[in-house]
Amino acid sequence: MSSRFHIKRLCIIGVGLIGGSLARALRETGCVETIIGSGRNRAHLQRAQVLGVIDEYELDMAKAVRNADLVVVAVPLGAMPACFAVLKNSIGDNTVITDVGSAKQSVIDAMQTAFGELPKNFVPGHPIAGTEKSGVDAAFAELFSQRRVILTPHAASDSRAVKLVRQMWEHCGAQVLEMEAKHHDEVLAATSHLPHMLAYALVDTLARLQDRREIFAYAAGGFRDFTRIASSDPQMWHDICLANRESLAQMLGVYITDLQRLQQAIETNDSEYLKTTFTRAKTARDQFSESS
Repeated sequence: MSSRFHIKRLCIIGVGLIGGSLARALRETGCVETIIGSGRNRAHLQRAQVLGVIDEYELDMAKAVRNADLVVVAVPLGAMPACFAVLKNSIGDNTVITDVGSAKQSVIDAMQTAFGELPKNFVPGHPIAGTEKSGVDAAFAELFSQRRVILTPHAASDSRAVKLVRQMWEHCGAQVLEMEAKHHDEVLAATSHLPHMLAYALVDTLARLQDRREIFAYAAGGFRDFTRIASSDPQMWHDICLANRESLAQMLGVYITDLQRLQQAIETNDSEYLKTTFTRAKTARDQFSESS
């Protein structure tokens, strides 16, 4: 991690959990002079300023990114095309742009559409970090410490821009990796997006049962642990589903097939299949826990 890393003017579009935590983490390192927040909600931006997360705010995105060294787009995936359209005619030639979206190919496609090409100073990124909470009040500086951040530079990405974005995340305590956007989306569909779908679906199924009050009243710790992520921002996950629909639908298909086989084993009293499945799953989960 280079000690020479320094940003005079950082603009964060979307000062919520991720954008706010990034601002807090960088502020603690002292490597940023001025942090400008931008978004559509004045009250939210004012709250971020009161909390000391940002120094200034500007509702007009074109004004917010003016003279910025680095712009971080931290809005839901569905809002990125509109953001990129504004950035096209607003950023300087040397301004580096990155994002925090959970699906990368859709972000790259949106940038291509807005700019007519992929800017050399554009470096797509995704911090593998978060909580079920949202908003700037939930932001904290340690969110990215010892967590992975995946960068998916495109063929024309400038090495200086990639280095700047890498250093930014490293100064937040993150481990930075690089991979192709398509592979990123396939991996995240399995490890992040699918678990969220399962949690949402289970809670929704139980909530629609006639005796739901009793069911939730007797829910134990395992239910709370498994379904915690169903408290995540619905708009954000709506956008992720649509943005990464091909990879996610494929993983859902694989899981549904396995779930149907499990149902069949229960119905037919297939003791051996159940025990083998549970044992294999426990071994895999224990190995994952030990390596984490």
